[in-house]
Amino acid sequence: MNRILKSALLPSLIATSLVSANLVSMKPVSADNNQIRDIGIGAGASTVTGEITGHHHAAKNAINGAAAGAAVHAIDHGNCHSRGSHVVRDVGIGAGTSTLLGLITNRHHTLSNAVNGAVAGGAVNLAGC
Repeated sequence: MNRILKSALLPSLIATSLVSANLVSMKPVSADNNQIRDIGIGAGASTVTGEITGHHHAAKNAINGAAAGAAVHAIDHGNCHSRGSHVVRDVGIGAGTSTLLGLITNRHHTLSNAVNGAVAGGAVNLAGC
């Protein structure tokens, strides 16, 4: 099942990544303070969650959390929302992003990846503006 899932999921994920990288590169490359803040919040929240849940891979947890924070920021299109608005969406985005990144980086702890990403997405949402 795992092999079938990877063979069905990874080619489409790679194709989507290539297309999105080309579309994103058309914009001027710069990161605003909120984007950097959201990446940092996601990385920190995921690292702490990983330590609490017993998955003591701080660097891997931080990478997954940073990706979740960046995804939540990207979905918000950099707009500032009030604290707590769209919390379910942001938790879901964080969980999904972290789970997919875990599949790509060969971390076979799907539930742990999802929990770390969900906490990172929730933390970014609660940070607000």
